[in-house]
Amino acid sequence: MIVYVETLGCSRNQVDSEIMLGKLAAAGHTLTRDPACAEAIVVNTCSFISAAADEAVDTILDMAGYKKQGICRRLIVTGCLAQRYKDDPDLTGTLPEVDAFVGTGACEQIVDVLEKKASVPLTLFPDPDTRGFQNLSVDRVLSGDPFAFVKVSEGCNRHCTYCIIPTLRGRQRSRPIEEICTEALSLVSKGVKEIILTAENTTDYGQDLKDGTGFHQVLENVSCQVAAVNPDVWIRFLYTHPKSFTQKIVHTVKHHSNICSYYDVPIQHADTTMLRRMGRPSTQRDLEDLFFMIRETDPDVALRTTVITGFPGETDAMFTTLLDFIQKVKFDHLGVFTYSDASDLASHALQNHVPQDVAQLRHDTLMAAQEKISEQINQKHVERIYPVLVEENPEPGLFIGRTMFQAPEVDGVTFIYSEKLATGTFVQVQITDAFAYDIAGELAAGRIVNRPAATAYENEIAGKRA
Repeated sequence: MIVYVETLGCSRNQVDSEIMLGKLAAAGHTLTRDPACAEAIVVNTCSFISAAADEAVDTILDMAGYKKQGICRRLIVTGCLAQRYKDDPDLTGTLPEVDAFVGTGACEQIVDVLEKKASVPLTLFPDPDTRGFQNLSVDRVLSGDPFAFVKVSEGCNRHCTYCIIPTLRGRQRSRPIEEICTEALSLVSKGVKEIILTAENTTDYGQDLKDGTGFHQVLENVSCQVAAVNPDVWIRFLYTHPKSFTQKIVHTVKHHSNICSYYDVPIQHADTTMLRRMGRPSTQRDLEDLFFMIRETDPDVALRTTVITGFPGETDAMFTTLLDFIQKVKFDHLGVFTYSDASDLASHALQNHVPQDVAQLRHDTLMAAQEKISEQINQKHVERIYPVLVEENPEPGLFIGRTMFQAPEVDGVTFIYSEKLATGTFVQVQITDAFAYDIAGELAAGRIVNRPAATAYENEIAGKRA
């Protein structure tokens, strides 16, 4: 059967889709990148926020069109949307075009689901806690990008009041380090130039093992084993949690040149009262100390965070605290979301919900402030030379790539002015132009110069040390 898989949502969904594609290919099915050519279509969905759920439904309906006008005969919905509404008695009636709904704990069973003929829609929702890790005897089918994600754990034990992930993905389960390294080495052997470690909270790794194993040991092992095979391959990690972020992690990054000095630390807010309402165990002082520690230990660091505006109970004063924090720390990259409400969230029951227009105004205010911060930071890169991973060639004379301080899909990019480059390779680029979120440059020879530590926040660190 000819199969097309559409992936929505996060990097964990991307990995799940690649696992499903690998299993389908191993079972003898033909894969296509064109849904119009598919006899079966799989939509791997996200439903973390309402906008993601809406996008998932729209995509399902779009793909259902190929059952009416194309050769598609099977439409399968997998992932978080299916899992979130598995107990809804109208699930199959709401989307009668769908032949099977498959939960987050069953992506390894995609071949059986695809090949099963049923007169009524199939629903398969095993407990996510029972899901094992990837069977490494079956290779994933990669997207074709020069980077690839590697899961270090499944699930989450946190209780953030705005988040449904523990219900959808189950409890924290840390993957054996040897399996993580084996998969990373396999990806490198296939030509992957950047390994990105991912999880719901990467730095929570080991909390379920009870033997003292921590995420820094994952980094150490992956870095050393990958470097032994190809020292040029980058190692990156995303989705850390402030409460489980340790100085050992920063020391590990600092002492391994193949690990990107890039820290993605979602804080969600900076006001202590608001953090408590969100179910986040940090205080404003905790967050200040954390970023002081990171920058003090690794001055060449790039910092990214995400925050939420309009959470129930957020006052003007609380928002000002958040804005002041963003302007003080000066993150290299910032993602801002407006609060997304749903009846199955603990935060739904909180008092004093914020009007959507107020939440959006606060979102826009933060982004306007961040645009200025980002441009100031990017200006410091001008005339400096960085290794850049080349990813795209959108038009003659122009390539798009990323430095170590730019993560794929969420941050800005580096434009490279050149007539001929090979995608999936590293080149040295001297930065000539800086924009609000992107930088640009030309090929350069010579030594790599790291960016300076020169923000007011970093000067404050120096003052504390003195």
